[in-house]
Order: sequence, then C-alpha cells, then structure tokens
Amino acid sequence: MQDQGRSPSQPEAGGQRIVDVSLRETSAWWSEVAGQESTSNRPRTTDDPRSSILPLPPTYHVPHAPPLKSGRVGLLAGSGYFPIAFAKAARELGLSVFCVGMSGMASDELALHCDEYHDVPLAKVGRSIRTFLKGNVQQIVMAGKIEKVVLIQPFMLWRLLPDWRALRLWFRYAAQNKKDDTILLAVIREFERDNLTFASALDYCPELLVKHGFLTRRKPTPAQWKDIHFGWELAKEMGRLDVGQSVMVKDTAVLAVEAIEGTDQCIRRAGDLCRRGGFTVVKVAKPQQDMRFDVPTIGVQTLHTMCQSGAKVLAVESDKTIVLDQNEVVRLADKLGIAVVALNADEMQLRIAG
Repeated sequence: MQDQGRSPSQPEAGGQRIVDVSLRETSAWWSEVAGQESTSNRPRTTDDPRSSILPLPPTYHVPHAPPLKSGRVGLLAGSGYFPIAFAKAARELGLSVFCVGMSGMASDELALHCDEYHDVPLAKVGRSIRTFLKGNVQQIVMAGKIEKVVLIQPFMLWRLLPDWRALRLWFRYAAQNKKDDTILLAVIREFERDNLTFASALDYCPELLVKHGFLTRRKPTPAQWKDIHFGWELAKEMGRLDVGQSVMVKDTAVLAVEAIEGTDQCIRRAGDLCRRGGFTVVKVAKPQQDMRFDVPTIGVQTLHTMCQSGAKVLAVESDKTIVLDQNEVVRLADKLGIAVVALNADEMQLRIAG
C-alpha cells in the first residue's frame, strides 16, 4: 500500500510547525545527524525508510490539532479513569464520542459514557484505524495507560499477534529504541497515513490539570523541601531521557527511579528499600512533554500506594499534571497525613539555582 501520508518535513495541514531554535542551530543539528547517518555507506534513496524517520531536533515541538467545536471525536483508550473523565467532558461539550478501547485494558465502565464503543486488541493497529475510518472520525485523542510490560513478555509476537500495520510501525519507526515517546509518536504517524489527526484530551477537559499551590493542609518540612528540590532536577533529567516521570527521595538519596514498571510499582519498590518511611515522591512532566499523550497523572490509587509504602510527600508539576477526582484526592491526602504540593517548573529552576 502506497504511503499517502505527509513526510515529517512537511507542515501540518492548516498551520506551520513551531520551531524553538534558530535556523542556524537547526541546520547545524540536521548536519550532525546527517553525518552520523552517512557512516553506514548505504546509498540513500527515497525508498530508504530512514530517509523519512530522522529524529526531530531536541527543542522542536509539533503542534497538535485544535479541539473540535462540534461533531464526533475519537477516543483511543487505555486503562484507568482518564478515558472516562474525557468522555464525560466531551459529551458535556455536545460532542459525540466514538471510542476504540484496548482489549483487557480499558475499563468496562467506559462504554457507558461513549456514543459508540469498540474493543480492539493492542497490536491490531490496522483494525483500530479501519474502525475509526468506518466511524467517520477524523480527530482522535489518546487517554489512559498502556501497560508497556506486555511488550517484553516471553513470546511477545505470539501473545499479541500484531497485524501488518503494527509490524510496520514497530520495525520502521520504533527500530532505534522503545521509549514511550518513540512508540506513541510512531502510533500517531501511522494513523496520520490515513489522515487521522491527534489532539490533546486536555484541550477538552483542562480542569483536570492541577493548579499551582498547596493542595493539602499538611506542608512539607524543611528537610522534605530539600528532597523535593533534589528530586525535581533528577526527575526532569529522567524525563528528558524519556526513562520515566517519577523519582523517590529520602534525605537527598535516590531510592527509586520510575521506568517501565510505572509510578505505583516504583513507590512500592522505594517503600521496600526505605523501611522507616517518610520519603518524598516527585513526579514531573518531561521538558519536551507532548500534551497529546503520556501526561503525568495521579489519583486516589497513587495516595493509597504511598500510604502503604510509607511515603509522606507528593510533589507534582502544576499545569502539567492530571489529578483525577481532585476533591477526593485532597480529602484522602488530608486523612492520611500526606502533603501534596503542585509546583511550577520555572520557580523550581530558580530555587535549585539559588
């Protein structure tokens, strides 16, 4: 099947790409990448897959589609409450929600909040695309967690039975690494081949993003503030490397760094290592955060896990972190004696520098 999609170097329909770096800096960066690519001595042709999948410059941001004002919006849903929260918000705005939920991941309750719901296995990318096209959907949002550990299970191909589009995505776009951004951007690019665009779910429900300030009655102690400052810089670096979003700290010692296991498992691991408890959880957005996917998210379950593991402070990034059921989160945190604070990245940089 011939590729009808846009190449990465072309502008988005109806707009232009946004570049944070000067033309000279961008040209120099591309020259460096091109020099690295040319070392293979392989002739470059227009049919060479690598010619269309060079990475973007580090500070290059791709704008996403604006939210719909009317009509039908697609929802590609993983696990958790976020897809339900989005579906509710979209329908309150008068939109019809057409959902493709990942089999075994999406909540059973989700179908009740969608106008049309289809269950599709994770590795059936082609089926997901055809389902959205048959539903006359043009714009899609991603919401919910995809358990990446399924990709490293024994006999992964036999377990998932990927279709042709999934195999193409995996071996063409994700051949270099399997980082979250790499995989999710690969999914977006594969959908765009059929003119299906992705918007941020948070454009429809911005109220889910936590505002700056203290959420709880309890405030961090001076020693815990020191751990927050220490952990923030480390968490940002882990995000820049696309390793994870969270770091667990006690007395300026790193207990655990989130990776493929997810935040809850990382908190439990820190609790196993720090038996006296009282440690701090720092969760931030990546410096290059694409708000269409993998936005930091906390909820009631996060607090239950912290309580069971002995964590006493949760520091998150304001306006970049989703707090699901915020009123209940605040009530539970106060009950459990956990301090929750939402901080701004700029102020943290100033405090760290100071």
